[in-house]
Amino acid sequence: MKLTREARSIAVVINTGSRKGAAARKLVTQSLERAELPVSAVYMVDGGGDLGRTLEQAVTGGHDLVLVGGGDGTVASAAGLVAGTDVVLGVLPLGTANDLARTLEIPRELSRACAAFAEGKVVDIDLGRANGQPFLNVASAGLSVAVTEALTPRLKRLIGPLAYGVATLRSYAKHRPFHARLEFPEGDHEPVELEDLLQVAVGNGRYYGGGNAVSPTAGIDDHTLDIYAILAAPLREQAKIARSLKNGKFVENERVYHLTSRSVRLVTNPPLPVNLDGEIATSTPTNFTVERNAVHVVVPKNSNSATFEGRS
Repeated sequence: MKLTREARSIAVVINTGSRKGAAARKLVTQSLERAELPVSAVYMVDGGGDLGRTLEQAVTGGHDLVLVGGGDGTVASAAGLVAGTDVVLGVLPLGTANDLARTLEIPRELSRACAAFAEGKVVDIDLGRANGQPFLNVASAGLSVAVTEALTPRLKRLIGPLAYGVATLRSYAKHRPFHARLEFPEGDHEPVELEDLLQVAVGNGRYYGGGNAVSPTAGIDDHTLDIYAILAAPLREQAKIARSLKNGKFVENERVYHLTSRSVRLVTNPPLPVNLDGEIATSTPTNFTVERNAVHVVVPKNSNSATFEGRS
């Protein structure tokens, strides 16, 4: 399958617990019906354990395309299930940040996203793993975990993507620096010891945190991980770093350590929880790897975000 229109059976899974999920079913199903696409099953699920079971049911149900509506954490869970199979993943941006949709150049407005999906093409993207758990955008430890904990459903509903800035300010005031060791199992870099850290992140995709870029060159099909560590600094210097988050040039700051690799092991003191695409899912020590071209995904026909290469 190279185009959406070649699909023989489509399953739709919508996380009603996501920011826009509850109101999405009618628009999504009507849009797909107008496009004359073969929707065989529609699942509405309110997050929690039922979400994982429903995603697995959809992926193993004999459909060749599974369209998932939800936040980036929901989509990453689905990607982990379809990875290495011939099932194609479709993404509808129903979360707060929708950074994967931004990376794949999928329109943020739902009706336009549905239209782009109906005329879409299939590409391959890489999948990150953290202690075996899947992520598509960024995995991180440190300040970002506190930000995730501060991003309450109420705050996201009230102000949408602006909630990230508010949560970051609240979390920064309470942050305690930590120590980290980066080890590289493939031997492409020497181990690195870093003190007095604000955050360590490992990027698979291009965007995270509501539109911040991982680095100027990061891509979701470049078969490498972007690793960066931000050192604690006076507020004025942190503000300088923050101003260059959108274009990814913050990695050029002298208070930021940045490199790329196919695998890295992160050890922290003290041990810390790890955030995967907005979900706190594991903890350090953490082994990060990238699976090349692991997930087939539909993108708009004019998207240049990735290509179709096939797994190798």
